[in-house]
Amino acid sequence: MACSQAYFEKEETVLVRHLTAEHYFLHPVSKTFHGRDVFAAVAGWLSKNWQPGSMGEEITDFKRFALPRPKEADGLLKGVVLKVDSFGNLITNFRGEDLPAGANRKGPDQFAAGQPRGEQAGATFAHGSAGEAIAYVGSSGNLEIGVNKGSASKTLGLGRGTPVLLNKG
Repeated sequence: MACSQAYFEKEETVLVRHLTAEHYFLHPVSKTFHGRDVFAAVAGWLSKNWQPGSMGEEITDFKRFALPRPKEADGLLKGVVLKVDSFGNLITNFRGEDLPAGANRKGPDQFAAGQPRGEQAGATFAHGSAGEAIAYVGSSGNLEIGVNKGSASKTLGLGRGTPVLLNKG
């Protein structure tokens, strides 16, 4: 979600198609798993330099939507937890490029999620001790909060919508 959304937000022009050419889909198409049966199958054809125009009509009246962006206030960057993944990691709306100078793209020097605590950053959640919360830039390019050998959501008692504060540096 976050990765494709971030890409979509950065692009000035985007070509959107309604995928209707069912012979490109994996059959039978499940009622609940279109990521595999439709999107992954079409992506496979596209990776072979197949003709996108043959997969469906162009949609010109599509709607763009934007994720909430972090805001600066009182010397802090204020963001929010967008999602809790299946491992209990808290995925925020901060992107790597939102981090303060000197945060070296690994994570902020300090952050606070929910009640201010001052958790630390690392390259991955594994850089923390067992049960310790660590902020890092995950594979989606978003700042994530994870707990080594645990669930950040359960350990910290936090979920979607929780405010996240970063020191500006």
